Amino acid sequence: MLIFLCATLFTYGQEQQSEKKERKPGHINVSKFRQLKQELPTPNSQHTASGAPGYEYTQQQVDYVMNIRLDDNTQKLYGDEVITYHNNSKDALDYLWVQLDQNVRAPDSKTPDIRQTKMRGNYRAPKSFTQTHLKKPFNGGFHLDYVKDSNDKPLSYTVNSTMMRVNLDKPIAPGSQFVFKIKWWYQINNHVTNRARSGFEHFSKDGNNLYVIAQFYPRLAVYNNVEGWQNMQFWGRSEFALEFGNFTVNITVPADHILNATGKLLNAKEVLTKEQYKRLQTAKKTFDKPVVIVTQAEAEAAEKGHAKKTKTWKFYAENVRDIGIATSRKFIWDAMAVDINGRTVMAYSLYPKEGNPLWGEHSTRVVANTLKVYSKYTFDYPYHKAISVHSKNQGMEYPQICWNFGRPNEDGTYSDRTKNGMIGVITHEVGHNFFPMIVNSDERQWTWMDEGLNSFVQIQAELEYEPNYHPRGLPKDIVRYMSIDQDYLSPIMTQGDHVYNFGANAYAKPAAGLTMLRNTIMGPELFDYAFRTYAKRWMFKHPTPADFFRTMEDASAMDLDWFWRGWFYTTDYNDMGIKQVKKYYLTDQPTEKAKAEIVKYGLNFDEYKNKVLYFASEEEIGDPSKAKKATDFTILKDYLEGLPESEKKNLKKEAPSYFYEVTFDKPGGLVLPLIVELTYEDGSKERKMFPAEIWSKHDREVTKVFSASQQITNITIDPDFETADIDTSNNSWPKKTENSQFDKFKSKLKN
Repeated sequence: MLIFLCATLFTYGQEQQSEKKERKPGHINVSKFRQLKQELPTPNSQHTASGAPGYEYTQQQVDYVMNIRLDDNTQKLYGDEVITYHNNSKDALDYLWVQLDQNVRAPDSKTPDIRQTKMRGNYRAPKSFTQTHLKKPFNGGFHLDYVKDSNDKPLSYTVNSTMMRVNLDKPIAPGSQFVFKIKWWYQINNHVTNRARSGFEHFSKDGNNLYVIAQFYPRLAVYNNVEGWQNMQFWGRSEFALEFGNFTVNITVPADHILNATGKLLNAKEVLTKEQYKRLQTAKKTFDKPVVIVTQAEAEAAEKGHAKKTKTWKFYAENVRDIGIATSRKFIWDAMAVDINGRTVMAYSLYPKEGNPLWGEHSTRVVANTLKVYSKYTFDYPYHKAISVHSKNQGMEYPQICWNFGRPNEDGTYSDRTKNGMIGVITHEVGHNFFPMIVNSDERQWTWMDEGLNSFVQIQAELEYEPNYHPRGLPKDIVRYMSIDQDYLSPIMTQGDHVYNFGANAYAKPAAGLTMLRNTIMGPELFDYAFRTYAKRWMFKHPTPADFFRTMEDASAMDLDWFWRGWFYTTDYNDMGIKQVKKYYLTDQPTEKAKAEIVKYGLNFDEYKNKVLYFASEEEIGDPSKAKKATDFTILKDYLEGLPESEKKNLKKEAPSYFYEVTFDKPGGLVLPLIVELTYEDGSKERKMFPAEIWSKHDREVTKVFSASQQITNITIDPDFETADIDTSNNSWPKKTENSQFDKFKSKLKN
């Protein structure tokens, strides 16, 4: 009997338990505001928790002495170099990795193999058919004549596509150096027909070539405590990781060429005419306008002859990570001096006559403006010059020199689009002197660290050069990209070779994010100081993403982990909306809800009813004319009159009579500040900014009450499109009727 009773009670207990609501299982911290402890690497004595270089920070140095010869008849480049590798690390190195970037165009290159090809259309012109199906691969890879040590003893080496391992007889000890030699040549590509970051353009009308030469020498890969050897293959897209060093370079070209390159020109008197040298000296003292050093008439005269003699241009570049060369007999050269906080820097432009009048009017002035604006936002430009070179369809950067597109029509006319495109590309490529040529991030791994940061500062420079300029990279510009199918989106924190929509991912989205940080989240004062701190900390060093994220927080006292996670580590998008608006009035007639609340707290309603103000919803009051003003309530007047003067000073001038309970929802995954604009019945507007932390406990929706002395006629979220909201149809109350894309198209045609 006892057993049966116990069993019955146990069964009854189980039944009672089963009737209870099932508890959810436990969970880990999934808050979007949790710290980036798992995403970021552990700080150490080289890359500290503050984002600064640590007391044990080291980096390698590589010095080059080169002799380069250009054969203009065959478009071949020949070179030999002596490389001094300084092992400043604490590790003994068993081998060295050397980058052979031109091998991306070798016959056995795998780069064409990874590109998807499809049958596009059902016909082909003969030229297109030949290029696609008949033409043999261009052989533009390096041909190595030798790899030797300093005693001319051959070194063993292994080439793996765009990387070469130099095998050492004994390890390079920490703090020691190793000297070796390489001799090579390669066939220069026509970059117009065989697209690349460098090469030559042939001008059939006068039979001349214009060369922009880069990645032209075997150069050391980076070794550090973050990646070890950064020897990821060069597939043609993600750019470069390079060590700083000193370059002594002798470049032999036809005697009638005009040439410039990274570094100081050591023999200007030898390679320029007396008049050209005199003009160069004048330019160094002219700060208000460009001075023409090599005139168009001189360039046109040089075009007609093809010198058989040669000249050697000598350069020395200190503490640079790379070198670029531009040479042609077609070049016009102009220059002006730029004052960077009391120090003179030269802005140069090289361009053929085909670039005029556009290039003569703008290029050097844009270079000067870029140096000034970037110096304001980062650090004073430390090099002695910056060069803009005109090259068809190009936009590529190297220390102190870059090549840029923007060619007028043959009759010299040009559209605003051509002009603005040229201004944009020159600003961008000259800006790369700061990121990554000085703040030397790993482009191969993290494209956004130079392209994104550079694109952000580019916006500031473009607007200072031309206030009506329409820059790319603002938050409203990234909406279309962030709205596409998630299958074609990648987080910014993705290696560049593996992302869809490379330009939007690495350039526009990071720039838009930084614009939001500056203008909306942090404010210009905090952002500018932190951004400048990062740039100065990592001048002539190798920063990582964590160094940037940590410095921005360290120098501003702002916890931004939620922003880095959402914007950089995910493909989440922003979509906030107004879900519901409940309007409340003041009334002297208590509602049933109010009565129930008073009784609920144990109060006698009859004794208490005249001691409080009553709220009634729009539905409860029925007729809005029955609503009362706050000034109608004697109990409120008496209370306010009884306050001490010190408290009265802190009161608003007018007591509110209208109350709006607004529920905001967030269909999108990103957390961002909630920007709300209230429009009142007299037409005035008020802007309220709620920090992103408003979503920290309630990720899907939040509710706020707005009180006002006059009625609110409109509520709008993000009226200035600051937060890249991908769906603005839910951003207004009352809801606005938006025209379809077809209606907008028809309206555009009418106008």
